[in-house]
Amino acid sequence: MLMRTDPFRELDRLAQQVSGAPGTWTRPNPMPMDAYRSGDEYVVLFDLPGVAADAIDLDVERNVLTVRAERRPAAVADGVEMQVAERPLGVFSRQLFLGEGLDTDGIAAAYDNGVLTVRIPVAARAKPRKIQIDAAGNEPQELGT
Repeated sequence: MLMRTDPFRELDRLAQQVSGAPGTWTRPNPMPMDAYRSGDEYVVLFDLPGVAADAIDLDVERNVLTVRAERRPAAVADGVEMQVAERPLGVFSRQLFLGEGLDTDGIAAAYDNGVLTVRIPVAARAKPRKIQIDAAGNEPQELGT
């Protein structure tokens, strides 16, 4: 099970849009995400358009998944005057608490077309299983679901 960590995300996003300041390492911008379960894994998609793959950092520590990324300003040729600059720059960050039933050692990530896809498998111990019952003097019987 995935749990969100920032209940004030929308307020932060609104304040960021109003101030126009780039995200910093101490006050990063939020990053949009989608998450769903597909079979025996959770899939989390983070939107990071314009971010180079080497500017993304993905860590897991004590069941907390942290994604950090930095969008740097595009190189502009000398003598060019910027007319509109609406794309947010700076640092983006997101943390997710991962439930005990997830396999943090099996996490895999891929980055394609500005979308970071993180796959988190469900731990074997958290998957449903059948338990055999030994009846006195009888052969073990398997319980159905």
